[in-house]
Amino acid sequence: MSEKFLGKSYGLTSQEATRDHYDRWAASYDAEIAENGYATPARIAAALWKYLPEPDTPILDFGCGTGLAGLALRAAGYNVVDGLEPSPEMLAKARNKGAYRNLSELDVTDKAPVKPGTYRAIVGCGVLGTGAAPPAAFDVIMRGLDRKGLFAFSYNDHALEDRAYTGKLNEWLDCSAARLLFREHGDHLPGINLKSTVYVIEKA
Repeated sequence: MSEKFLGKSYGLTSQEATRDHYDRWAASYDAEIAENGYATPARIAAALWKYLPEPDTPILDFGCGTGLAGLALRAAGYNVVDGLEPSPEMLAKARNKGAYRNLSELDVTDKAPVKPGTYRAIVGCGVLGTGAAPPAAFDVIMRGLDRKGLFAFSYNDHALEDRAYTGKLNEWLDCSAARLLFREHGDHLPGINLKSTVYVIEKA
């Protein structure tokens, strides 16, 4: 019986532990996630398409993992999808899917890994939350967008309970540095009864 990793994902407390966890999970990630009905990639892709129905506009999948969001973005209609991911083992799995134009390893210490204006939209699918990217990653992503750029992302129930994550979103919205276009709570991983809110925000 293969080792299960999902239940251990939400207690990780350092970037080193997170990378190690996802490196070890890479081989069985897709199967374990599929067993639990992973719904968020398709929900994010559909929400983004509502506001940016442009097949050839470049999209960045930030923290792309094994590439499930990339596949969802391609299925929604996007033809040009790039991925950034800190785990080399997950990146190797994403490469095998053929959904991406370019894939690069993300240096988590880099405060500006995305050159502003390179992408009309950035996607963060299951990336921001406990056991994954810290709240500060929200700023890193937003700084990579030009004015009117879109950030389509999810907060699962664990992130929604953490004021560090919800507060980061509200910081941008409350000072009118971004505006909320879309918000919907729905299925994330039904197999473990975990939901997520999908958002689309526009940088002001």
